[in-house]
Amino acid sequence: MLACAAAAALLGGCASFSPDGGFGTVSDLTHERTGQPATWQRTQGDIDQAQARVAALLNQPLSADSITEIALLNNRGLQARLAELGVSEADRVRAGRLANPRIGFGQMRGGGSTEIDRSVMFDILGLLTLPVASPLAQRSFERAQLQAAADAVDVAHHARRAFYEAVAAEQLAHYQAQVQEAADVSSELAHRMQQAGNLSQRDRLREQAFAAEARAALVQSRQQALAARERLVRVMGLPQAPATLALPERLPDLPAAPHRPKDVEQTALERRLDVQMARRSTESTARSLGLTRATRFVNVLELGYANKSSTGQARENGYEVELELPLFDFGSTRAARAQALYMQSLHETAEVALNARSEAREAYAQYKGSYDLARHYRDEVIPVRQRLSQENLLRYNGMLIGVFELLVDAREQIASVTASITALRDHWLADTRLQAALATPLSPPPQHPNPTESQP
Repeated sequence: MLACAAAAALLGGCASFSPDGGFGTVSDLTHERTGQPATWQRTQGDIDQAQARVAALLNQPLSADSITEIALLNNRGLQARLAELGVSEADRVRAGRLANPRIGFGQMRGGGSTEIDRSVMFDILGLLTLPVASPLAQRSFERAQLQAAADAVDVAHHARRAFYEAVAAEQLAHYQAQVQEAADVSSELAHRMQQAGNLSQRDRLREQAFAAEARAALVQSRQQALAARERLVRVMGLPQAPATLALPERLPDLPAAPHRPKDVEQTALERRLDVQMARRSTESTARSLGLTRATRFVNVLELGYANKSSTGQARENGYEVELELPLFDFGSTRAARAQALYMQSLHETAEVALNARSEAREAYAQYKGSYDLARHYRDEVIPVRQRLSQENLLRYNGMLIGVFELLVDAREQIASVTASITALRDHWLADTRLQAALATPLSPPPQHPNPTESQP
């Protein structure tokens, strides 16, 4: 019995907490997939340090990388999910330690005598299965690390998407303000020319209608910009948009050449965290099935020391064993359940892998198509519109066309410029989606400036 107690004490002291709570692995996995490390704020000092860094970043011009860093530092939902890692590590340590022994004490009096029962019970089944249960808990902890990294990567990609959407919305709102200003000038000019008898009422009403529509479009674009900014503020974990929040005036330029990652399907299978988690889950279920088969006939087994003493009699020593007899259930239900869970996990893993391959192909096709479309606007549509505007301006200077014909040409540019900005936004959103689908940060290719976009 003393040997059993000594073995229990020795094994119970083997499992311990790691210095960083296992977060070093999470931070490395996040950095490999986003270019930014994750941080876990477990103390007030960690929170203060993160807040200081966030404040410093907010006082500088923001970029997609700085927005990502702020989100990883300050997103409260992410910090709450990262706390699950601490819970999982506590479970891992607990699984590596034997359950505490139970002490029993009883006293009976009657007939002038007192009877005292004493016992100390140890979980022998837990001791026997500890070499198997502890690795299972370790694999569960590793899966929790993968889940924490996946949550951090998801927040990082969400932040990048929110950044590009906010910048594009601000750029479109600024452009629409210029359109509305030009429309008001055109409407006022038409009103004066009608009063002078140089313009028909029909033409004046056309200009007035265009100005009214431009004002409505401006209101709508500003609402969309406000909504996009609020989405960005939420993912950054800020209570409100600070006055110093300085977004770029325009989206980044289109890269000179698109990314051409090699074997997108294989890359997704090797690097995506959801695929790795599914594989770990299946492996853990398989090992759990083996444990279930080994203990199917022994559900409860406890061994302990007991003694009994009565008044005026010598103490009686002995031991107690508690064992559940398999009279009605021989463990077949537990084994069948484990087998079904394993097959379920196997099919779920296959589905995750198939979806990952499909999403990688779709993300790359969307990325390539968005790049081609944005380049089409940059290299063909906008330059043609610019040359057409120059020709019309020459004709106006030569008194071959009137001012309103010149304004009609300017209006036709509005749709082209708006579509160009939207296509560039969609390209950067597709770029972010491709990074998420491949779980790999794409190194930025060389860039060259866009041709100057003419604006009315």
